[in-house]
Order: sequence, then structure tokens, then C-alpha cells
Amino acid sequence: MSNPLPTPNVNGDLARERRIDEIRQHAEEQGRLQVVGKQVIGAPFPKASPEYGYYQIPLLKEPPWTWEIPLYFFVGGAAGAAAVIGAIADYTGGNRELVRHARWIAAAGSVISPALLISDLGRPERFLAMLRVFKPQSAMSVGVWTLVGFSTGAAAAAFAGYLRDRYGASLPLRVLENAGQAASLAFGLPFSNYTGVLIGATAIPVWNRNAQSLPLHFGASGLGAAVGILELLGHRKNRALQALGLGAAIFETLEGALIESRGHRHLDPLKRGPSGWITRTGGALGGPVPTALRIASIFATENRSQSLRRWAAWSAVVGSLLTRIGWIHAGHVSARDWKLPLAIGTERE
Repeated sequence: MSNPLPTPNVNGDLARERRIDEIRQHAEEQGRLQVVGKQVIGAPFPKASPEYGYYQIPLLKEPPWTWEIPLYFFVGGAAGAAAVIGAIADYTGGNRELVRHARWIAAAGSVISPALLISDLGRPERFLAMLRVFKPQSAMSVGVWTLVGFSTGAAAAAFAGYLRDRYGASLPLRVLENAGQAASLAFGLPFSNYTGVLIGATAIPVWNRNAQSLPLHFGASGLGAAVGILELLGHRKNRALQALGLGAAIFETLEGALIESRGHRHLDPLKRGPSGWITRTGGALGGPVPTALRIASIFATENRSQSLRRWAAWSAVVGSLLTRIGWIHAGHVSARDWKLPLAIGTERE
């Protein structure tokens, strides 16, 4: 005769269900979950807790990105902002040389950016695989399609403008130039700051807890870099560029002050260690230093003013690059802190 089926432990199941309901109710009332687990007798590791982590193993994986990604963030930010500057200057009848230089900066970024991204991915077919579908809920999917739209428009505008200047205007060239410029303008602004959305959408604490400010932070940093590159190309008498550069530098100064004023543990990678030094140096070079130099240039003589603006431009460009490097490095440090994801649930804003 076969063995009878085991009798279900109804009382035990009901007790566990009641315990789960109690835990849920407690979490809703207290705003956090505090459940003490059982320690198995003879277990070689302590139980998971904010003190011990999960077997003292990091709960998060470090981002697999290498040196290409912070450089990609920097190039994309400057190129996207340059495309917007060039398009607005063209539509408002600005200096034609400024428009041409802004377009070539955007076009250079449209070539360098996908090359850096493909290099990080390892194989070109991985980049093509990202284009198989469009997911509005995915920052990475939206970003790669933004890259494609921006690269196409920026390259078309620069190429058509070059042919028009060299061989004269024609209807096909005007159509291609206008369409390319409209596309680069439409995609340039999101391309300059979508990387802030991208890293903010991850579970890494130092990025996730700054998700609201990172897009604006990266956008202002990219604008400062684009203005700096244009000024280094000779446009140091342009008042509009001076205003844009000063505005970006002031915003970066305020953003840095906001980060420094907050004492939460998830911001430690931005303030301590090598990642902190890089981030703070980038913030200083992208914010207070160019702010002071640009304000001083307003009251200086013409020659002195151009010299101050040149130094402000260099400071903004280097600061923008170091800002990207610092934030990526801080993400690696934050992911290696195995205690932080457990402790952050008990942290009060």
C-alpha cells in the first residue's frame, strides 16, 4: 500500500500568513521595516543586517563601465549643448562663424559618442541590438535612440552647411541643412543631459538618491563645456556666450553648495577618498572658478577680459570632464559599500 499524502499544516500556514500581515501593517505605520531574522545554529555567517550586510558581500554590482563612459558623458553633453547653441544662433541671425563652429562641435560629438559607446560594449552588434525595440520606460533605450537621432541631424547639418559654403546654396542642400539642424536641436537638449537620468535610474545609492538633480547638473555642465570650447575657438567677444557660460557656472556653484550642505551617508563618495577629490575638483573648476573669472572679465579691459574668459573656458571644459569622471568613480565606491543599501532604509531625510 502506498504511503498516504502528508497532512497539510493548516495552523502553521495561518500563523505565517498572520505574521506577514503584521509585518506589512508595521511597515505601513512606521515607514520602515524592522524584522529580526533567526540565526541558524552552527551557521558560518551572521544573518543579514545593516551591521553585517548579506554575508558581508556587496548587495549591488559595480557598474561595468570603463574609461569610455565618462568620456562619452562629457562628449555628449558638450556636443548636445553646442548643437542647441548653433541652432538658436542661426535662427536669430547670429554670427555665421559661430554657427559653423557649433555645428562642427556637434558633428564631431555625433561621431565620437557612438564610437565610445560601441567600444565600451565590446562588439558593434550589441549597439545594433539596442535599436531593435524602443522602450519609453527605459532611460537606456530612450538614450540610444536619442543618440541616433542627434548624430544623424548634427552630421547632416554640418555637412550640408559645408557644401553650401563651398559650392553655393541649392534647394536640396537647404532642405538637408534645415532638417538636420531641426533634428539636432530637438535631440541636442535631451542628449546633453539624458546621462544624468540614466545613472539616476539605477539602484546605486549615490546616483539614485540624486536622481532629480543629476539631469540638470549634467546639462549645466555640458553647456559650460560647449561655451568654453566655442570661446577657445575664438568667440571670446560674444556677449551671449558670456551670459550662457556665467549662468552655467553659477548653477554649478549652487549645485555644489547644495551637495556639500547635505550630510547623508550616501553622499560620502562625493566628499571622501579619490572619488571625492575628483568630484570636488571638477565642481570647483566648473562652478566657482569660471564664475569669478567671468565676473572679473566684465570689469576688465578688452585684452584682459579676453584672457580671463579664455581661462574661464579652460576651467569649465576641464571641470565638466572631471565632473563626469568623479560621478562614475563615486558610483563604483557606492556600490562597493555593502552596508549602505541596508542602512539607507533607516535613514531619515
